[in-house]
Amino acid sequence: MTFVVLLKGVNIGGHRTFRPSVLAMEMKNLHVVSVGAAGTFVVRKAANRSIIREEILPRLPFKTEIMTLGAREVLRLIGSDPFADQIIRPDIVRFVSVMASRRKPLSRLPLSIPSSGRWSVRVLSCQGRFVTGMYRREMQAIRSLGQLEKIIGAPITTRNWNTFLSIGKILQS
Repeated sequence: MTFVVLLKGVNIGGHRTFRPSVLAMEMKNLHVVSVGAAGTFVVRKAANRSIIREEILPRLPFKTEIMTLGAREVLRLIGSDPFADQIIRPDIVRFVSVMASRRKPLSRLPLSIPSSGRWSVRVLSCQGRFVTGMYRREMQAIRSLGQLEKIIGAPITTRNWNTFLSIGKILQS
């Protein structure tokens, strides 16, 4: 089975830095493709989640959450196009947060952070382990995204929707 692997909180602001391309090369036996610099990988050789973890953990110079997704669930999310009815603007970024484990869906959606006034982050949907939304290109949005983990009640890692579209192209090739 093909997997998508997301590392939480790496290569952000000079903290917990490493070179994803080097890690991918070190794991060439699993046919790993690195996607961007935020610790996102596609493992194309048939493996299971525990083997992937055993390959990654000793190669990282720090501890981090590893979120492993099946290719089918990622392709299902992409195929559902959760942003189809949203207007694309240059000052708005579409994102997908992945929960470490499946949780009860958020009850009131859409959800805006802050809850009153101009929103910095807007959560649109919750599908399985995926939380989709948008944030404004502003510093306030980073703090608001940090609150999202507390609201959900589970560790999450967030990627740009464009990263998921790139993952989809790799999975379909």
